[in-house]
Amino acid sequence: MYDYQELEAVVNNLMTIFSVTTPPVPVESMLQKPMDGMWDEVDVTQLSGSFLRMDDQYSPRMSMARLLARHVVYSAWGADHNVGHLKEDTDGIRAFARMIIMPQTMVQELSTGARTPTTMRLHFEVPEDDARKRLEELALYS
Repeated sequence: MYDYQELEAVVNNLMTIFSVTTPPVPVESMLQKPMDGMWDEVDVTQLSGSFLRMDDQYSPRMSMARLLARHVVYSAWGADHNVGHLKEDTDGIRAFARMIIMPQTMVQELSTGARTPTTMRLHFEVPEDDARKRLEELALYS
């Protein structure tokens, strides 16, 4: 199991490093242009079609968020920030990816009425199912 608040702190650190203050979180450019010493650049044009889910308009962004989460977890930067324990935890990596693409601070900036899967789908450009899961996770530990 993982400490949600610790992971949220890592996400806040990532958002600060990449100067991300508003959604949508630029997961693709974060993969392609990491800061020095974080992880190797990713050429997203080389990703196969089988990697990217296409069942929703925003599914490819969620696939990129999961890839970014994996890069963070497997990097020396990730080890320095205590997320290496997620390496063998597929569900943990998926939850971490949802945190990255829908940071807690940005979700909390939404009005209470806007904290619905349908609204968050459009605001964060994520599949509605992932927005629903993120809201459920936040309800558990917020």
